[in-house]
Amino acid sequence: MKWVKSIAATTLAASLLATPGFAAHAAEATPTATKDGFKLTILHSNDTHAHVEDAPKRATKVKELRAANPNSLLLDAGDVFSGTLYFNEFAGETDMKLMNLMGYDAMTFGNHEFDLGSSPEGHAALAKFVKGAEFPLLGSNLDFSKDSLFNGLQFKTVTKDFKNGQIYDGIIKEIKGEKVGIFSLTTEETPTISSVANVKFANYVDSAKKAVAEFEKQGVNKIIALTHIGYDDSVDWDNDQLLAKTVEGIDVIVGGHTHTKLDKPVKAETPFKNPTIIVQTGQYSENLGELDLTFNDNGAVVDYFGQLHALNDKEKPVEADPEATALLAPYKEKISKILNQSTGNTAVSPLNGGRNLWGVRAGETNLGNLITDGMLAGAKKVDPEVQFAFQNGGGIRASIDTGDITVGEVMTVMPFGNALGIVKLKGAEIYEIAEHSVKDFPKEFGGFLHFSGLQVEFDGKAPAGKRVTSIKLNGKELDKAAYYKAATNTFTAKGGDGYDTLKKVYEDGRVSEPGTIDYEMFIEHLDTLKKVDPKVEGRIIATIPFKDIAKGSETEGYVRDLYYRDLAKGTSATTYSPNANLTRAQAASFISRALKLEAKGQASFSDIANLNDATQKEIAALAEAGIVQGTNGKFNPNAKVKRYELALMFTRAYNLQHDAKTGLKADFSDISKYDTETQNAIALMKDLKIVSGANGKFMPGDNATRAHMAKMLSNYIPFVKESKESKESK
Repeated sequence: MKWVKSIAATTLAASLLATPGFAAHAAEATPTATKDGFKLTILHSNDTHAHVEDAPKRATKVKELRAANPNSLLLDAGDVFSGTLYFNEFAGETDMKLMNLMGYDAMTFGNHEFDLGSSPEGHAALAKFVKGAEFPLLGSNLDFSKDSLFNGLQFKTVTKDFKNGQIYDGIIKEIKGEKVGIFSLTTEETPTISSVANVKFANYVDSAKKAVAEFEKQGVNKIIALTHIGYDDSVDWDNDQLLAKTVEGIDVIVGGHTHTKLDKPVKAETPFKNPTIIVQTGQYSENLGELDLTFNDNGAVVDYFGQLHALNDKEKPVEADPEATALLAPYKEKISKILNQSTGNTAVSPLNGGRNLWGVRAGETNLGNLITDGMLAGAKKVDPEVQFAFQNGGGIRASIDTGDITVGEVMTVMPFGNALGIVKLKGAEIYEIAEHSVKDFPKEFGGFLHFSGLQVEFDGKAPAGKRVTSIKLNGKELDKAAYYKAATNTFTAKGGDGYDTLKKVYEDGRVSEPGTIDYEMFIEHLDTLKKVDPKVEGRIIATIPFKDIAKGSETEGYVRDLYYRDLAKGTSATTYSPNANLTRAQAASFISRALKLEAKGQASFSDIANLNDATQKEIAALAEAGIVQGTNGKFNPNAKVKRYELALMFTRAYNLQHDAKTGLKADFSDISKYDTETQNAIALMKDLKIVSGANGKFMPGDNATRAHMAKMLSNYIPFVKESKESKESK
């Protein structure tokens, strides 16, 4: 992969220096008069979610980094539970044994550690995990005293005399004669997004201040917060950045929950004298984090360097640790048998359970539709009066590839084994539920709902709580005063994901629980289909303000995508002008915004001074990157863009961030007269499925319209890689 060419040399130099330990950190060091002091390396993981397949590689990297850095800690920031068949079958046992083998020093509880709380066994699997752990677990803001399964396991203390397999508010590790304090926080949102049963959660700020004070009382001035509250999660609850700027005395925050991939440590913005450094690795055991620190005598961080070690990088493969591989083998054998068992059904096209905008937590997907259709069909067998179904996007954990659908794939998609709930709802309550579903859009939200039977329209840029504009049941507007029966899972039915309306409905006795399991209904539904080929049908529509875009048209989808990515501006507040010719200035603006390029200087073109400052900067940024060129010192901003010129711009943008593809051929009959670069550009656009042409022709000399740009840019979005500059600005 190539970054933007103007910084390629810098990136190459950095990659040559990036070896484990303290050797390559000058660029990321906090300025200080001296680098002498106590050195500590923190190795860290988070949100592994039972993805144990790569744990043997993690074990290898842990050994390598420990050998390079003797003063080290290995910490996990929670959400070891839930996410794959390994959890469904072994309830955390596999993860716990692998973590024991790697020699973890401590772990905090993530919200998913509480997913089994509403099962008949309650938190038995979690208690077993704690008892079997050859490391302490931290629960500074948790109280397990009302759950007898944890009797004798939790000690509400900060201590150096800790034992493995027990829960503490904080522990003190002595490393080379230096005391290091570690405490933890689990998001206070957990009771609304998991099944905590009798476990209680205290305020994160109060708990952090109490822990820091206790460490300082015991002479500890190097303090690590091991958190599962999210790097930038909702300010209504908690997050690492708020923690850093609110609680003084925390030197390092090792975080999880938001699955944020921080390629390098973040020095938090705080009002305090000493810095707080935040790290997080992403998700699913894809990376092992390394943070190298130097503390002065007062316990302040005076130097730091951090990096993520990719465990699946094809260019730098990590060998699996033999001992960890052997430990995993019997578990893997059993899982393989389940994974390979066919449901007897075949997916005609991929079933989308992915993330990000228009994924399962922020949009309608074909897999969400298929799941809710199956839920509705299953519920109707129990109660024929059920009229629609809804499913939280956070309960859809993976996609399904084209081809044979296995039992393992289905259970990976729906790993929680959620039971069916049938809910009696008033029309007005359904509106409240729909409003809560889209409150964070276009940001992802685990409670974003998928529907069968309902069609929901909403304005995703209106104030939260006032977004839903229409809800139709099979094409007819809901009556807010009438009652309806709906199917969902019992997690959502009981108020999970913050659905207070549903919580009240459950407490009012309007939920029945027939007990059918989600993946069982799904497989039964597959068996009734002649072919598995669900579509996105317009069940959930984020509206756009442009009145000149035909509803249901291909262009509407592309413009909607760009509008909610803040990449499309209309020619007025209510018009997009899809058939208007695209100008060079407009093209530069679209592409510059998509690539998040920033100009380093002023554009030298003599004919752009009358354009607004933002457009001038966008043109300058693209010119600096070599994506656009002028003629005789002029940019010709109002000139019309030809289709071949647009293909060239997108290809140059692609080649800035990717290895160039060679040997491509486009079979369009009307491009042979163009030069090699242009033909290659058109071929690449077709290969990437950004353009398709018509009747074997590309029509390269035709003027590109604003509709053409919407289609090409929307199709190009998946290929945009964040530039190194924008990463470093975070």
